[in-house]
Amino acid sequence: MQRVKTIKRYLRGLLLALLLCLGFWQFGQGVYIPAKAWVAQELMHRAWLRAGTGSHKPAPWPWADTYPVARLSTKGGDVQLIVLEGGSGRTLAFGPGHLSLSALPGQSGNSIIMGHRDTHFRFLQFLALGDTLQVELPDGRKHVYEVSAIDVVDSRRGSLVLDTDDSMLSLVTCYPFDAMEAGGPMRYVVSARLAS
Repeated sequence: MQRVKTIKRYLRGLLLALLLCLGFWQFGQGVYIPAKAWVAQELMHRAWLRAGTGSHKPAPWPWADTYPVARLSTKGGDVQLIVLEGGSGRTLAFGPGHLSLSALPGQSGNSIIMGHRDTHFRFLQFLALGDTLQVELPDGRKHVYEVSAIDVVDSRRGSLVLDTDDSMLSLVTCYPFDAMEAGGPMRYVVSARLAS
């Protein structure tokens, strides 16, 4: 009888330990991406400060193959993001990325910045026509853009125009924002014109 009680107690303890491990694993999976994004933004902010003091293409961490090219913020300053150069998956894992083939913010042409819908660019769903965005370059120049269009496009059928006479800014992320699986073909595109 005592042996049966000991076995039951052992099995309950084992089950509890397994449930705790499963719970911590699930919690870790849910926290990993946002935590990685937050840490990366902190490291990129430090690289941004170095860029502002004249450091040429400062890497946010020693093995980085990218560097900060701009700081993007919303009108109220609720959102402030360091934008990295390049649109590769490993760049976007850490922050928004400026598509290298597009114009730099403030220049003639369309400056395209991409980001993940579930981390850095989640705020795009709350922007409205007429809202303003500010893009600051490492040399201190600031450009204000006004949201002129918000579209949902199928990436298999549409493309963004790179050559425009005006200075444009296109912020692009996957759509829908609450999709259970990443990598679908739909894109949410916020287009803005240079205001000042």
